[in-house]
This record gives sequence, structure tokens and C-alpha cells, in this order.
Amino acid sequence: MFMLKFSFTLLILAYPLANSSRYPNPIEELVNRVDARRSSATVQESAAKGVLQRLLPAYTSSFEFEIVSKDVCGGGSCFRIDNYEKSKEQGPEPEIVIKGTTAVEIASGLHWYLKYSCGAHISWDKTGGVQLTSIPLPGSLPSVKDEGVIFHRPVPWNYYQNVVTSSYSYVWWDWERWEKEIDWMALQGVNLPLAFTGQEAIWQKVFMDFNVTKADLNDFFGGPAFLAWARMGNLHGWGGPLSQTWLHRQLTLQKQIISRMLELGMTPVLPSFSGNVPAALKTIYPAANITKLGNWNTVDGDPRWCCNFLLDPSDPLFVEIGEAFIKRQIREYGDVTDIYNCDTFNENTPPSDDPDYISLLGAGVYKAMARGDKNAVWLMQGWLFYSDSTFWKSPQRKALLHSVPFGKMIVLDLFADVKPIWQASSQFYGTPYVWCMLHNFGGNIEMYGTLESIASGPVDARTSENSTMVGVGMCMEGIEQNPVVYELMAEMAYRSEKVKPKQWIKSYAQRRYGKSVWEVEAAWEILRHTIYNCTDGIADHNTDFIVKFPDWDPSVEPISSKENHKQNFPMLGINKRYVLLETDSSLPEAHLWYPTSEVIRALRLFLDARKYFSGSLTYRYDLVDLTRQALSKLASKIYLEAVSAYRDKDAKALDLHSHKFLQLIRDIDELLAADDNFLLGTWLQSAKRLASNPSETMQYEWNARTQVTMWYDVTKTNQSKLHDYANKFWSGLLEDYYLPRATTYFYLLSKSLRENESFNLDKWRREWVSYSNKWQAGTKLYTVKARGDALAIADRLYTKYFG
Repeated sequence: MFMLKFSFTLLILAYPLANSSRYPNPIEELVNRVDARRSSATVQESAAKGVLQRLLPAYTSSFEFEIVSKDVCGGGSCFRIDNYEKSKEQGPEPEIVIKGTTAVEIASGLHWYLKYSCGAHISWDKTGGVQLTSIPLPGSLPSVKDEGVIFHRPVPWNYYQNVVTSSYSYVWWDWERWEKEIDWMALQGVNLPLAFTGQEAIWQKVFMDFNVTKADLNDFFGGPAFLAWARMGNLHGWGGPLSQTWLHRQLTLQKQIISRMLELGMTPVLPSFSGNVPAALKTIYPAANITKLGNWNTVDGDPRWCCNFLLDPSDPLFVEIGEAFIKRQIREYGDVTDIYNCDTFNENTPPSDDPDYISLLGAGVYKAMARGDKNAVWLMQGWLFYSDSTFWKSPQRKALLHSVPFGKMIVLDLFADVKPIWQASSQFYGTPYVWCMLHNFGGNIEMYGTLESIASGPVDARTSENSTMVGVGMCMEGIEQNPVVYELMAEMAYRSEKVKPKQWIKSYAQRRYGKSVWEVEAAWEILRHTIYNCTDGIADHNTDFIVKFPDWDPSVEPISSKENHKQNFPMLGINKRYVLLETDSSLPEAHLWYPTSEVIRALRLFLDARKYFSGSLTYRYDLVDLTRQALSKLASKIYLEAVSAYRDKDAKALDLHSHKFLQLIRDIDELLAADDNFLLGTWLQSAKRLASNPSETMQYEWNARTQVTMWYDVTKTNQSKLHDYANKFWSGLLEDYYLPRATTYFYLLSKSLRENESFNLDKWRREWVSYSNKWQAGTKLYTVKARGDALAIADRLYTKYFG
């Protein structure tokens, strides 16, 4: 234990301390307003104590927390960790004093101390949870160096969430789960979180004031699992309607969420009006400039959910509705923020590329915000500049960014970890921006990361010439995966200099499991320069063939012979998430950016260390996830061997490889069933638990099942254009969904060879779509408890496939 504590102390000394810095002038006024609005020191200190109480209830007397002014931090935000000066009084006394400018800073200081002085680790429960066994008992906590430890924020904000995270991850959460997440945010230094829950209840009140009825809104709001896209104007009605019970409970939940955020000194980002309106408004206001948007990924443009209506921001009615919405939020929540998110053209292209017209649109959006809140600042996702780069060229980007008063817009450079826009846009033409890591699409489960980029990218951006960077952010579509990536990214909110990933990953492995074991540290070093060092510039969206099964006729479409191929997701409708890199293959090739032999060697090292970690939940999660990753990549290779055998008309080889592919699905399902973090049943149960009657139970379960499978609409012979977008490696989903799909396909493929006839792709599609429809509407109960010995199963599967 001494050596472990000594190594963490050295790590603190080795890392340079961040220096305080002045923020860019356009932002300074906003920062000052935010500071003036914060909860009192007493409230924030109590909130920080609450985080400690929930995390380490036995240690509440071991720490003393104090809110301090920014003057103590040289004018910026910081946390400071000191040893408690012992008095001569009798009785228990604190051991460590943590001071911070907000409760978030205090919580961040607590987390930093637990990590780098006590060797502890904190991650989401569904990624193994916490490792706190390395923390000494109360009364024996390690001291910090005499002069203390101080870390300043080099930029004012640490932003959190994507506008779709609310659907992919948070949709079924209750307050208990939200409370844990807000604690996690505080410990990670998040001080600018998105707060989107419950907004449909606000919209209902606002639109009814404009003579829209509740019945009209039934067709406007999406179902619970699809609210994010209904809010953005991509769809309407899909998975709905929403009951009044849902609306009321979500609004109540939102008030709890905002209240806790404020207590901790966070600044919530609230939604604003983007122009997305119910169809009825066009009838009620026939003179208003309301246009119908194009098809966003429906199979055949079904008007039941396709093609929303957009009120032009230049229309006076836009300003009226936008003002009403902001003011209604203030009425419900109080005057809690000046920062509002709006993404009018997220995957929806404007009707004209004329810069003057675009400038007019931007000015209209901001005018509506400012009418509701005179100090409003527009926070905009910069995803459109990447996803629709053919439209958003320099004149169009500049027109939008300069359409509002200087300093009244902040842009999220959403994909800066892979495709930073700040470099190609002259620092967003002077507009303040947040350097963001996107990392995850659809809540997919895949080990993946760009640690080198994360460790240096924010520092490079902040120190670049004429930098307008004002924050860092985590903008994943789904959470609860790859905890190593999010721990490093969160630290960058306090890092003034680049981190050395090799050194950092070694200490991470020690903290993650609570002890130093050579095999695990060696395995993590391999993972650092393979799985977690993707440099191919491709957005990682899990396309392994188990979870993203190709829908094609291999007899007429060639397979690429490239070994180190680049990934291309075919462009479907206008879903710009799929516009990545070109390839000469018509088969969507599984993304592979590292030598699998290296990762298999890391898996062997992990397994060799299992005798040291039999009771460790963090180790079990990582072992299961790494085994799953290795087996999934193997399955993709075997799939191609099966298809090659078909093309060679080798029925025996086709049966051999296809049976091996199917067996891999069964084996991975068994592995995942042994860890309760990889269960379909948990997702479905959380959905049904929010229902208030049998009808809602069926509706919510359909929403939950549909999002992770077909996602959107189908015809009898066409899968959804978004099928498998939100694919998951969950036990139950593999056995009952992915396995029947592959079984049907390979049966028909084999049958065509045996009977010397063409592969009947239409028959395959009909059978599969029919099966999927039935499964989505099903009510089969899936377990919420793990079964089996995960470590033993992983070892057996390694021997079976790699031994």
C-alpha cells in the first residue's frame, strides 16, 4: 500500500499545476453574471457534503469543505487541497481541507484527492462502479504536500451532454439515478450541463397559448425514446403520444435536476425555440412563413411521422413563440441561467445558401431568445458544420456565427477529438467555442478511444494563436461505456499542459483496480496504443457484423479485398451521421483500426491476472468488455469467410463458417449474461417502471425495444434506414434478436447454394422485418440479474477461440 500511495504522490508532483488565466473579453461579463447567480456558500458547501455523504458516508468528518472567492484563485476558478491544521481541542477533527470557488470545484478537489492521494477510482455503476478499497480508514488519510495542491481551470467551462443523450441514455431515469449522475458530474468538474428533461410539458403550455390543442400535440411529440429527434424537427409522432402523467412527472423531475445543479454551483443549459412547430399552427396562422421540411430517414415518407413543419426565424410569430417559451421556463424554474441551446438546422439543411438569408435566420433565432431573457447567450452544436460541410462553407458559417451580437453565441466544436472545426474556421471566425469530445454514437458498446488527441487537443486549441476557446466538453450520444476515455477527458478541464498518456494509463490501471499488477498494467499499455489510439479519422459507430448485420446479396455485390480498409457508412436519406470516408466496397465493412493479435495478447494478460481480482467489479467489467471486443472482431472476420465461401459456391465451407458465426453470438451472449451491466432486461425494466398503466407499459416497452433495434419505420421488404444505429451488446438481445437474424440469412444463403438458385434477398427481408416487428411488440421478460461466472466463462472462450 505504501508503494501505491507513494506512486500517486509522485504523480501529483509530476503533473504541472494549471495557471489561472483571464477569460476572453466577450465571455467575462457572462461569467460574472453566472457567478452572481450562484447559490450561497452555505448551500453549496452543504451540497458538496451531500456528494461526500453519498459516496463515502464513513468519511464525512474527515473532510472540511469551504467556498472561497475567485480572488483566492487569482481571479479564476480553482480547487485547493490542504492538510487540516490540528488544534489542541479534544475530539475528532477533519484531516483534509478542500476549498473551491463552487461546490463543483470542491467535489472535483475531492475526486482529485481520492484518485491521486488514495488511489481510488470512480466511474458509472454500469461500467464497474467505484473502487474505494484503496482508501485508508478514517483517521489515517494520507497528507498532501505541505504547500497544498491547487488546480485552476484554464477555461471557464466543462460542458456535458449531447442533445440526443437524453434519449439514448437518460430516457427511463428516475430521480435516484439522476442524483447519481449529477454527483458524477460534480466529481468530474462539470459546471455547464444540458438540462433538457421535461420540456414537452413547457411546450404544451406555450403552444396551447397559441390555440394549439392537446390533441394536435399528440401528433407532434415523439414517444419517450425518440423525444430528442422530435425536438429537433427530424420526426413527429413516432412512438407517441405522451400522456399527461408522463408530462407532469418529467417536469417534476426536471425541477429536481435543476435544483440540484444549482445547489452545486452548476449553470444549466436550457432549450430554446428552433422553429419546429405542430402542423396545426399552419392552419391557425395561415399567413405565417411555415414550410415543410424534407424526409429525414423514413423509408417512404410516411406523413404520420415524416416531414415536420418549420416556422421561419424571420417571421414575427417565431419571435413571439420563442419569447413565450423562454419566459415560461423562467416562470417554472426561476431565473436560473442565461445560456440556451438551439440547433435549428441539425441535420436539416436551410432552404437557401445565401449568406444574407442565413444571417437573417440567425438573427431571428437570437432575437426570440433575447426577448425572453435580455442577457441570453446562444449555445449551438457545431455538428452541422461537419455533417453538412458541402452546404456550410466559409461564407455560410461566418454568416450564421456573426448573425448575433459578439459574445452572445458559444459554439460546441462537437467532434474536435477527431475532426476539429476550429482549425479550418479561423477559431470560428472569432466566436467563443468549446472543445468537445463526441466519441460515442447511438450508445453503442465498443471499446474505442482517441486518448492521444484528448490528452493534447484541448491544450493545443487553447494555446493556439488568437484562440477563442472557452471550455472543454463531453458530447457523447450515449454514456456508460469506455470509462477510461471520460476520466481523461474530464481531467482536461483542469489541465493547463498536455498529459502523457503512457504515464497516465499506468496510474489509471492502478486506480481502477486498487492495486498494481504487472499483467494488467502491461495489458493497458497495449490497449493504449491499439484500441484507445484510433487515428484513422473515422467516427466510431459499431459496425461489427453481429450487431450491424449487412443487408445485401453477396452474389451480385463484391467484397473489398483491402486488408486495411477505410469505413464508409452509406448515406441514407439525409442522415449526415453516416457521411464519413469513402471505400470501394458496397459492403459496410466493420471498423477495425488496430491489429487484433495485439488485443488478444492484452486479453491473455488480463486473464492471467484474474487471481488477484476475483471480487473486483471494475476488473470483471473490463474483462467481459475486452473479451466481447475480441470475439466480436473475430466474428466479423468469420462472416467474411462465410460470404467468400458462398461466392466460391463452397456449401461445406459456408456451413462451417456460418455455424461458427452463430455459435459466437451464443457464446458472447453467455459471457454478457454473467455481468449485470450487459443485460437487455435492465433497459426494458427501467422503461416499464415509469409506466402508470398497462397501456403505457406496452408503449414504453415498444419504445425501448425499437430504439435499440429497427429504430424507425419499415415496409414489408425494407428495414429502417436507421436499423442498428443504437445497437447494443446486451445479453438477451444477442440471443433473441441478432441470432435469429443471422440464422435466417445464412439458412437462405445455404439453401440457394444447395438448390442452385439465386439468393432470395426479398424473402430474407420479408422474413426478417416480420420477425423484428413481432419482437419489438413482444413482452417477453428478460433477466435483470447476472448468472454464471464471468471470469471462468471469459477464460473458457479465450481457450476455445484463441488458445
